[in-house]
Amino acid sequence: MKYIQKETKRQQRVTPFRNKPAQQKKASKKLLDAGLFVKKAQPVIETQYISQRVIQDLPVNQSIIANLLQKGYLSPTEIQDKSIEPILKGADLMGLAQTGTGKTGAFLIPLAHNLLGKNPANQILVISPTRELALQIENEFKSITSGLRLYSESLIGGTDVRRDLMKLKKPNHVIIGTPGRIQDMVQQRAVNLDSFSVLVLDEFDRLLDMGFAPGILKIVDGMRNRKQTILFSATENRGQKTVINQLLKSPVEVRLHNSNSSGDNIDQEIIRVSEGENKMDMLLKLVRNPDFEKVLIFADTKRWVSKICKNLRQAGIKADEIHGNKSQHYRINALEAFKNRKINVLVATDVAARGLDIVNVSHVINYQQPQNMDSYIHRIGRTGRAGKSGKAYTFIG
Repeated sequence: MKYIQKETKRQQRVTPFRNKPAQQKKASKKLLDAGLFVKKAQPVIETQYISQRVIQDLPVNQSIIANLLQKGYLSPTEIQDKSIEPILKGADLMGLAQTGTGKTGAFLIPLAHNLLGKNPANQILVISPTRELALQIENEFKSITSGLRLYSESLIGGTDVRRDLMKLKKPNHVIIGTPGRIQDMVQQRAVNLDSFSVLVLDEFDRLLDMGFAPGILKIVDGMRNRKQTILFSATENRGQKTVINQLLKSPVEVRLHNSNSSGDNIDQEIIRVSEGENKMDMLLKLVRNPDFEKVLIFADTKRWVSKICKNLRQAGIKADEIHGNKSQHYRINALEAFKNRKINVLVATDVAARGLDIVNVSHVINYQQPQNMDSYIHRIGRTGRAGKSGKAYTFIG
């Protein structure tokens, strides 16, 4: 395996901007040490967690087990092995595990079992930071509960509000959605928060940050009959400890890794852009390499995402884009095209950095330096999933 040579401390200094007035303001922000984006991958030795039980041994309904077997599940992952029983018993739980480890199944399997035999009355509320992740969770729930008469609906931005209002006239067991649309439905009295007894925050560190926190806490305050709270993510923000302690009561904690470090199985390298060099030309040279089979490129803003995608297409690269200004229908089609290899490059904002189940991403490229380590970890976590090796590049300068 080819590894990356770590740069010396002198080499790791970020090249200052020169003659770039439009970027000087941005450069004045405190940037992360470029050395954080350089890491030699460890040899990928098969260290896959081996459960002492198979799917048939799980203490859940046999129809759920049959559905899991139909989906190709053979044995529980580590996060599932350590989370299913506590959730079945109604315990609060905080789970931290890298992407691609089965966190969604870890909470959906036991929650689905606990719903059996209950009338649909909006018992469980699952909140995610992105539309795509919410839809992915709903699809997973429907496949796990196929034939069991357990009902769910998704409430996400970018869709017809009137259609959501119509959907909510029929009661469901589970509501899955993004914070803004859930709040909208609450304000329109289409959703009664008192009816929910279980709250799940998927990618909780993002949901509890400065952008989402006020809305999340308002939703929590409205759930006066909340009996169980479940938090899952790949990273945690130590500054959120006080809020987490308010949400959870005597929680079970499942930590499977150092949640604030990047994957050991991902080769990480920086690419310096010197004054006078054309970053787009450098990017094109990378993605034209035959080894770059399935590439996810991250940029900080919607404008930059569209600009990069346009330049890639003009250069003959099969590429598409997803960001907040694209309709939900467009975003779903772009993701499907990327998953099915109809395109080999997807350009995105951080909307694609969390939770999405995109397998076999060969390379992640940060066209701009991430503003914090959580963003970086989630971005590069799209490659090197489930024990496989991956490659990540970050442009500096």
